[in-house]
Amino acid sequence: MSYKKILIAIDTSAYAMEAAKRGFELAHQLKASIGLVNVIDKNEEGANADLGITPDNSQPILIKQAEENIDQIIKLYDGIDEVVRFTPEGFPQEEIVNIASEWEADMIVIGTHGRKGLAHLLVGSVAEYVIKHINIPVMVVPHKTT
Repeated sequence: MSYKKILIAIDTSAYAMEAAKRGFELAHQLKASIGLVNVIDKNEEGANADLGITPDNSQPILIKQAEENIDQIIKLYDGIDEVVRFTPEGFPQEEIVNIASEWEADMIVIGTHGRKGLAHLLVGSVAEYVIKHINIPVMVVPHKTT
């Protein structure tokens, strides 16, 4: 299989930064196009009546943060002619699968927090969900435990 379109799933975590680094390295080697997806997580749209914050107020802030995060990663790992940007709103695991399918990605690169035990059971794993719900290769970049 030829890998011409690599989708890299990111957020603002160090785990995502490591995944972005590995994804860009792979894309450089394969001369592949890159798509960066930073999902505006519905779970993060907060409301605080005391501060006058509603989900409608918080959404533009979260979109701006996602765009800035994509800009930062592109600056760090430039050298690709074009990076396709995706900032969908929803649940990360579902949106990553949707974007990969719609964009017709050949591979997904995603970081993992490496949660185990009860934390994994309660929080779940976006990477695990993606692996189970997509029919293309997924490169999971583990967190560093140094």
